[in-house]
Amino acid sequence: MRKSRPKKRILLPDPRYNDVLVTRFVNSLMEEGKKSTATKLFYDALDIVEERSKENGLETWKKALNNVMPSVEVKSRRVGGATFQIPGEVRPGRKTALGMKWLINYSRARNEKSMAEKLAGEIMSAAKGEGSAVKKKDDTHRMAEANKAFSHFRA
Repeated sequence: MRKSRPKKRILLPDPRYNDVLVTRFVNSLMEEGKKSTATKLFYDALDIVEERSKENGLETWKKALNNVMPSVEVKSRRVGGATFQIPGEVRPGRKTALGMKWLINYSRARNEKSMAEKLAGEIMSAAKGEGSAVKKKDDTHRMAEANKAFSHFRA
């Protein structure tokens, strides 16, 4: 166990939208340290969203992210030889991290041609409240609801 928690790193806001949340998203989108590629990908995806939906791309992305972020999740806990799924609230930082991770992972699994198109498609469907990432959130909430009886085991 660590003696002290590591310090939270301060992220610089991104150049186009001047938003720290965008930087976090680009960082989780990035593969093999290629940040400029990830940034270009994200901006292209938002341009595609603006082009297709005739709405502000950043606002659509934020709406999609809010639709994907879970508020409850289940954690496994062993009690007397049996493993229980115990529902619990999700911390705000983890909430956004999970939302971003799900958006990116389900974007990668889509069938469009380029990654920018895949990401744009997932953002647009998540903003409408559909798509795989939103389904994942609903499944997580359903699991928590189903295991509500075990919430008294919470640590």
